[in-house]
Amino acid sequence: MSANPVITRGRASKSNASGRFEALTRDSVDDGWGEDPLPDRLETTLTAEKARTIISRNDSPDIGFDRSINPYRGCEHGCIYCFARPTHAYLGLSPGLDFETKLFFKPDAAALLEKELGKRGYQPARLQLGANTDPYQPIERKLQITRQILKVLARYKHPVAITTKNALVVRDIDILGPMAAENLACVAVSVTTLDRKLARAMEPRASTPERRIEAIRLLSQAGVPALVGFAPAIPGLNDHEMETVLERAAEAGAVSAYFTVLRLPLEIKDLFKEWLEAEFPDRAARVISLMRQMRGGKDYDAEWGKRMRGEGPIAEMLAQRMHLARRRYGLARDRLSLDVTKFRKPPEDSRQLELFG
Repeated sequence: MSANPVITRGRASKSNASGRFEALTRDSVDDGWGEDPLPDRLETTLTAEKARTIISRNDSPDIGFDRSINPYRGCEHGCIYCFARPTHAYLGLSPGLDFETKLFFKPDAAALLEKELGKRGYQPARLQLGANTDPYQPIERKLQITRQILKVLARYKHPVAITTKNALVVRDIDILGPMAAENLACVAVSVTTLDRKLARAMEPRASTPERRIEAIRLLSQAGVPALVGFAPAIPGLNDHEMETVLERAAEAGAVSAYFTVLRLPLEIKDLFKEWLEAEFPDRAARVISLMRQMRGGKDYDAEWGKRMRGEGPIAEMLAQRMHLARRRYGLARDRLSLDVTKFRKPPEDSRQLELFG
């Protein structure tokens, strides 16, 4: 944790400490001169990444899918709790401010996807967009990599599920609507709070809560199954809003709801505590205490089945509240099953798609 946390406008992280793989560490300190070690405003930088493959595989038993696509590394939304933050350490960068400001994009993502879908032996299954970083973060408005990916999936009738907290997803209703009509697409919109002040502090560059609710409405009106994710639930900070968020989402047309509890692996632990003490000093100690009560007294437990839900009385109460709220507001539909039977393999002699049409 930084000895001298700084406030950088539009960013959630209060420091930029080195990642866990670095031989040398760097951190902000007060050298007695009274000057901030970081500027008041940090600009976002973009770097093209030459990827060789685009579909990532996993065998995690508690997430419901085995393949995903991440068009971007890092995320300008800057959510302080983001579980993807530690991945920036693999790039020699900080999971703190670097994660929010030094972004990488994969310009060849759509072409790589078409190639992988056409490989001999490929078997379709639900493909997840937004499994790590948000596919609709602000830079997507200009780069449109996610949109290019959706065009490929639509062309070959491959099922896709999206998770986002950005209302930009409605831009692609012209693709998602027809896909959903064939049971090939659904969208989960993450709504962690309806309090704009809390959202601005916790998720500084994500869409406002009201715009996310409106995104659910527009998706639903277009026939795209929309889910609401109350994720993460943070006891003592936003958990009291669970029922209200589900009620608003149901009114907007959501068909299902789910939740996860806050996860604090690796560098996120110190980043979150630092943020909490800076933004909510009056309740920081209580929030951390409640979180530890769900983790057997630890900051985090990575065991399958426990990492998303926690354990103990507080975790059980959250789960029961979610169960009852889903039933009350008509959101008790189980995980949506998308159609894999319509998939058409790309022809072996297919050329580069007209991705920008």
